[in-house]
Amino acid sequence: MAGHSKWSKIKRQKAVTDQARGKLFSKLGREIAVAAREGGGDPDFNPRLRTAIDNAKSQRMPADNIDRAVRRGTGDLPGASFEEVTHEGYAPGGAALYLECLTDNPRRTLAELRHLLDKRGGNLGQSGSVAWMFERKGQILVSADECDEDAALDAALEAGAENFESEDGTYVVTTTAPDFHDVLGSLRDAGLPVEEAELAMVPSNTVKLAGRDAEKVLAVLHALDEHDDVLKVNTNVDLEEAEGAG
Repeated sequence: MAGHSKWSKIKRQKAVTDQARGKLFSKLGREIAVAAREGGGDPDFNPRLRTAIDNAKSQRMPADNIDRAVRRGTGDLPGASFEEVTHEGYAPGGAALYLECLTDNPRRTLAELRHLLDKRGGNLGQSGSVAWMFERKGQILVSADECDEDAALDAALEAGAENFESEDGTYVVTTTAPDFHDVLGSLRDAGLPVEEAELAMVPSNTVKLAGRDAEKVLAVLHALDEHDDVLKVNTNVDLEEAEGAG
């Protein structure tokens, strides 16, 4: 689990330039639009949309952008129709990759991801080749700078969390997929400073890499995250050794 939340933290630290933030807003907008299309435009009755909007707000996405994304999803505004697809594969060093994508051209996305990985020493695999290494979990990141650890732990346990860890200035609260929205709501009601919350594919075990192997993997993760169609990059690599690389 540590590797997954570490990658989330690295991505947040990277999205500081206007260009990077614009790309992030575009991906958040796609997720909002798809959530609105699938479950309706009212976040009070659409948990996926509520989570997508909350994450967009946590990344300081303007309210007008969020509203337009919802309206594109409900069909009130014109826009491309995106399809959800997943791809599985490996980065250098045997690190597993589970990629969640939103694309208006699945064939193009497949070709581009295959080329991206081949060029960097990785490869795409068949469907199911790495999915068995991951489980859908809720992950809620809480700022440790604004909250006492004992208070955060007590609130997480009271809310029904499955696991609680402290990592580099962040508390990582893990839930089962069915309990995710209830736990998230309880933590927010308790006043905890939630930085990010998502349903993600969390690895059951991690692969530790160091040195040049860690640098290669982090370069692949960054390249995948830069791809317009890749919404989430899930990996089982332990990024402790790779944090300063790339």
